[in-house]
Amino acid sequence: MLPTLAQAKQLLAEAETCNPGPWGDHSRVAAHCAKAIAGRCPGMDGEKAYILGLLHDIGRKFGVSHLRHVSDGYSYLRSLGYDEAARICLTHSFSNLRVEEYIGRFDVSDEELALIVTELAAVQPDDYDRLIQLCDALAGSQGVLDIEERMGDVKARYGMYPQAKWDRNLELKAYFEEKMGMDVYEAVEKDTFRI
Repeated sequence: MLPTLAQAKQLLAEAETCNPGPWGDHSRVAAHCAKAIAGRCPGMDGEKAYILGLLHDIGRKFGVSHLRHVSDGYSYLRSLGYDEAARICLTHSFSNLRVEEYIGRFDVSDEELALIVTELAAVQPDDYDRLIQLCDALAGSQGVLDIEERMGDVKARYGMYPQAKWDRNLELKAYFEEKMGMDVYEAVEKDTFRI
């Protein structure tokens, strides 16, 4: 099940009151990108993509965290009955569905890590998983970023960026460009869209 657009906006607004920060606007930019791309892909629903983009980082509601935001978001949305959106909380940080490629601290309990590993292993990714993975890599907190510049910034901040993840993000960009028949940056209005 998926929340309505109004419910998703409310969930994000409430979450931002618990843990204010640029992650809320990053989520809105990711949602904008997801809707713009999905709307140009046969068989995809732009509004569903927008909702998933809004909620992909909802685990940040529970405080400043790294890997924990994945398990927090997954568990929180599952508790509300929003399994489709919960799945995106789980998959958005793992373009190759490999936990070891996570960039950041493993600030989770053994039980939370086991949950992530087990649930991730059961996922058969679809185009919504792939889309939010791509849009997460495109979204800044004020607008759309060049994907290679964004990955380079993450690499500079954390001292690493797994090459397999880097390559997969570029593959996702090419995949959706092929589906749309146009450049991703043009589709998401990279040079003009601002929060």
